[in-house]
Amino acid sequence: MSLIALNDVTKVYRTGEVSVNALKGISLQLEQRTFVSFIGPSGSGKSTLLNLMGVLDKPTQGTILVDGTDISTLGRTSAARFRGKTIGFVFQNFNLIPVLTVYENVEYPLLMLERLPSRERRDRVLRLLDKVGMSDQRDKYPNQISGGQKQRVAVARALVTNPHIVLADEPTANLDHATALKIITTMHEMTSEFGTTFVFSTHDPKVVGEADVIHTLEDGRIVDSAYRKAG
Repeated sequence: MSLIALNDVTKVYRTGEVSVNALKGISLQLEQRTFVSFIGPSGSGKSTLLNLMGVLDKPTQGTILVDGTDISTLGRTSAARFRGKTIGFVFQNFNLIPVLTVYENVEYPLLMLERLPSRERRDRVLRLLDKVGMSDQRDKYPNQISGGQKQRVAVARALVTNPHIVLADEPTANLDHATALKIITTMHEMTSEFGTTFVFSTHDPKVVGEADVIHTLEDGRIVDSAYRKAG
């Protein structure tokens, strides 16, 4: 069974009498332990697609199965619970909480969604900070670290709940070339160690070059799919 399966998914945004068809009959399947990139021009539907997969929005038509659950039928509370247990998010603007330290930012999802003993929380956080090379920065605040370091923290935070899927919307957009490559390498290591599936919306050729599967979107439709590596 595919980790993510979309069947004839359409998304229409309406503002007054104006309707915008952001997605038009998308059907696809994504497998576990893969790097998947969605590429295409701005406005092609990439971010909308990630929002639907992440249960941040609902399709106008069609079904989306994530890890065997039809997420298009979930209510608000059930959707929040499902996101917390199954999906991690990495954003191009990091979305770290400025009043929390690096350690506290990574720990935060566990405090919100998991009833874990404090020792287990600490072990998870420290292990991931070590994995992303940020252990020595754990007591600093977001305004005291670089953009690349913030993105490493964001990756650790996305993975701390052991999600099956990480959705990453332009995760390297604000990073220099060397730092972006380090982030991509870190994500690959996480896929090998934890079996995490990474799904990217990106314009970055470095990310695209590392993808197992590349789907090209234009005007709300998938116009091409390429399989570069064995998933």
